Amino acid sequence: MGYVKQRFREKADALAADIKDILSNHGDKKLGDVTIRQAYTGMRGVPGLVTETSLLDAEEGIRFRGYSIPELRELLPKAEGGIEPLPEGLFYLMLVGELPSKEDVDHLSTVLARRSNVPKHVFDVLDKMPASTHPMTLFCQGVMALQTESKFAKAYKEGISKKDHWEYVYEDTLSLIARLPQIAAYIYRKKYHNGEGIEPDAELDWAGNFAHMLGFDDPSFYALMRLYMTIHADHEGGNVSAHTTHLVGSALSDPYLSFTAGMTGLAGPLHGLANQEVIAWIEDMCEELNTQEPSKDQISQYIKDTLAAGKVVPGYGHAVLRKTDPRFTAQMEFAKTHCPDAPMVQNVWKIYEVAPDILGATGKIKNPWPNVDAHSGALLTHYGLVEKEFYTVLFGVSRALGVLASLCWDRALGLSIERPKSLTTKRIKEIVAEEEVAS
Repeated sequence: MGYVKQRFREKADALAADIKDILSNHGDKKLGDVTIRQAYTGMRGVPGLVTETSLLDAEEGIRFRGYSIPELRELLPKAEGGIEPLPEGLFYLMLVGELPSKEDVDHLSTVLARRSNVPKHVFDVLDKMPASTHPMTLFCQGVMALQTESKFAKAYKEGISKKDHWEYVYEDTLSLIARLPQIAAYIYRKKYHNGEGIEPDAELDWAGNFAHMLGFDDPSFYALMRLYMTIHADHEGGNVSAHTTHLVGSALSDPYLSFTAGMTGLAGPLHGLANQEVIAWIEDMCEELNTQEPSKDQISQYIKDTLAAGKVVPGYGHAVLRKTDPRFTAQMEFAKTHCPDAPMVQNVWKIYEVAPDILGATGKIKNPWPNVDAHSGALLTHYGLVEKEFYTVLFGVSRALGVLASLCWDRALGLSIERPKSLTTKRIKEIVAEEEVAS
């Protein structure tokens, strides 16, 4: 270890010990309107953002403009003969604040199809990357390469009024959402199918066309993509991908730059990467137990062994929710209709039967219930989309609907650049000492 690195380590260890002491003895003291503990632990639960598109309640789950996921599955327009909502309808709802008609959704599908052409240089950039590049890295690079098309960036450079910012952000938003499926599908076919691309079908809806370009022709997989793109679209503004998109956009970075920043956050193991970790954990369990259909007793013991090794059970727990994630329930209902006997789906359900009690009994986990990631990978695996590294790209395509709708609202409302106040640990120690003297 070099001497600079060693000095840093010594300083960091000392400060970490100081912070632990502060949290233990003074964690509930106020720093303005927040506590010291909240400042050190991710500002969890501190109201400090305004997001118009959705609201997450700890007991009720996510609501999009006031509508729950079960309500949206019933009320949003569907593809001809389909049973799942069209994600274009959810985007309309988040953007406009009203439920769309079938005509509204058909119009939006047509607009997105017209804007879906991706410039050749974007594919050229992707083709230059090593074959080993992670799909999320490629996805972010594809969006960054597409930034050359930003109408907002060009208009801002030419000089536009602040009151017109939203109009150019809106144009970028529609174009970016329209092109994301083709970029994502190109990455999938490039990495896993020898670069054999599939041309888009302009007659299909946004999610259906995405499924088609990925290389799947099962109508129920089209339905899964429509459901998946709908339920992963938004989760209010405090999650990493939404907050980052908002934060970078508050500096008037264009939607391409802002969305890319959000996607680099989504790629993290504590955010969008979790869905692939769920499948990896189940596959490791089956391999270790030497069976594809473990019993509930075997699963229970494996969960206990996982916890005893100091690891987490992926797909369980949530920063806000204190109940089973409604997005998990929606996927479970889909599976009961389309693939109730699929081995991976069965494993997910058996885990659901035993995990909450085991996790709850530890006394250390506030939410022992499954989140959206606990189920999504099992459905994708059933249909043959087994490349786990690609799952977060699917998440990213969907999340564009929510974070970009919010970005349109940010600019329409003229929201300010985000700049919260920060303190040093030294200053926090001084505040604690000052309060003790005063008392």
